[in-house]
Amino acid sequence: MSSRQAPIGSGLGPKSTAEEALGGRDLSGVEIIVTGGYAGLGLETARVLGNAGANVVVPARDEVKARKAVEGLKGITLASLDLTVPASIDAFADSHLATGRPLHILINNAGVMASPLLRDGRGHEGQFSTNHLGHFQLTARLWPALRRAGSARVVNVSSRGHRLAPVDFEDPDFLRRPYDKWVAYGQSKTANILFALGLDRRAEALGIRAFSLHPGGILTDLARHLDAADLRRVGATDEAGNFLPPEKNGFKTVEQGAATQVWCATSPQLDGMGGVYCEDCEVAEVGSDGDDRHGVRPWAVDPEAADRLWRLSEQMVGREFQVT
Repeated sequence: MSSRQAPIGSGLGPKSTAEEALGGRDLSGVEIIVTGGYAGLGLETARVLGNAGANVVVPARDEVKARKAVEGLKGITLASLDLTVPASIDAFADSHLATGRPLHILINNAGVMASPLLRDGRGHEGQFSTNHLGHFQLTARLWPALRRAGSARVVNVSSRGHRLAPVDFEDPDFLRRPYDKWVAYGQSKTANILFALGLDRRAEALGIRAFSLHPGGILTDLARHLDAADLRRVGATDEAGNFLPPEKNGFKTVEQGAATQVWCATSPQLDGMGGVYCEDCEVAEVGSDGDDRHGVRPWAVDPEAADRLWRLSEQMVGREFQVT
């Protein structure tokens, strides 16, 4: 049974850093994959985990950029992966499985936000494809390595943006409705949460737990598609287009933004738990429609919606994900 969606009193908070969330734990011998681990929050996450002794694999679409980003960092190995290309996902997974190594932690961190309408090779909308479907297929293909670990965690990086939209099960690809980049983003981030919930319910008996999270507002490469109006909307700039200082925009540093995913991936406070959405290194409450800054929307923690998304995702990627 999934854990209760309510705070547990972690003792950490919005200003906690990834280093503080790790709490000095020794991760020697721990095998970890961090998608998108060569920029922004993913890079800080990979750096902190690698420094703690973990073997961190960072799959990258832009390998030149990735090599420059991780140069000199401890414990990090690069590999090639494009989450919008099914053959690339399969090739990465096959290569990783061929090593025979277990996978103790999978952090599905890579993502795109508020992009123009793009479609992957199968015709699926780009944000849903990158943020959810690619990670769904990747997790399914890496399942033998997660099972080999005996006890493992899967961490999906979602967003407060899930409040913008539930999953439209009738038209997830915007084939019959006008494309809205923010609705598309919200739908994909809701899917991240529902996927963690559905995975945890299926895998708990096998010792594999899943979590989702909102890292906080942070200005990283994820904001590359935002125009001036978008930056005002998210609170990054004032009406004149001037960037606001942290004390006014409420944004976190990268070190603070990576904290919740490191906490979800490694904290013993979450032992025996799973299927929950977290923020600020804490299990979040179920928020009301009037609260646009905290908590998780009911539609994102609905078990029936999670099961429906699981079936839809299997159809969209063209393969079953059998959790056995």
